Amino acid sequence: MKAVGYQTAHPIDHPESLLDITLPDPLATGHDLLVEVHAVSVNPVDTKVRKSSSRSGDGPDYKVLGWDASGIVRAVGPEVTLFQPGDRVWYAGSIARPGTNSELHLVDERIVGHAPKSLDFAEAAALPLTTITAWELLFDRLGVAPGKQPTHKTLLIIGASGGVGSILTQLAARLTSLTIIGTASRPETQQWVRDLGAHHVIDHGQPLTEELARIGHPTVDIIVSLTQTDAHFDQIVEAIAPQGQFALIDDPVSLDVTKFKRKSVSVHWELMFTRALFGTADMIGQHRLLTEVAQLVDAGLIRTTLDQRFGTINAENLKRAHALIESGKARGKLVLEGWA
Repeated sequence: MKAVGYQTAHPIDHPESLLDITLPDPLATGHDLLVEVHAVSVNPVDTKVRKSSSRSGDGPDYKVLGWDASGIVRAVGPEVTLFQPGDRVWYAGSIARPGTNSELHLVDERIVGHAPKSLDFAEAAALPLTTITAWELLFDRLGVAPGKQPTHKTLLIIGASGGVGSILTQLAARLTSLTIIGTASRPETQQWVRDLGAHHVIDHGQPLTEELARIGHPTVDIIVSLTQTDAHFDQIVEAIAPQGQFALIDDPVSLDVTKFKRKSVSVHWELMFTRALFGTADMIGQHRLLTEVAQLVDAGLIRTTLDQRFGTINAENLKRAHALIESGKARGKLVLEGWA
């Protein structure tokens, strides 16, 4: 099968940062589906792993990245009960296994959902990883109750125009009564966040406390930081309400959470790979949430966050996508589709 991989961690402009390769076809065993990959999207985690992790010395010859995927089930392992060959699926895979940048891919059925009927493969591939992250963050980690019961609580999303922010904004707007404040720094990304359902948009290039005061919300109950947490942290500490909740997904160099003690603020981490990585008892929760979100998409309540189609799946196009994400200027999701 065709695939894209690498052997040694390099900057994206290095000629061997990503390579077109050929690998043996995998075989489905246990709970695994063998998926014929039709489309993939690129996430910041792809670039982080590529820059920091080389192939294992005693492992495969190449490391294959990619987690988001949509495609068709070609074969199933003997323990599979949720899917059958021919099913259209979407999922975000496991960071502990080879990635989706390959024509054929093995994935545990318990973290896979039936793809939305109303989306093509590229539109579907844009959503799984960020959807799982946003859903788990909002409903599992922060414990926000889905429903439109009246509430006075406010939610600040730092980095609302990115991949996770784009779906988190929609989930909060469609499924809760929170007042949503998103941050974005450019006119086009600010409009993107408004279109996704944010009630207010502020500029994270300015002090957050000043921007929040400008819109009449000097403090907020829940703050979700999706990017540059260390750069914004002191402003977050000042802006969060007493007994508020703070959640993050990025990797700050340092984080002095004792600054929250005076306000009794709770801190929540989210990594959507945790369930698959540790085989948790509730691992099937990702299958269920992807199934529920597919229904929301088909009902017209949630839209794809695909922003740019980057052509077929190959090393050259993946390099372009990695470079754009590393520039910090990406909006929504970048998707590649098909194999030349």
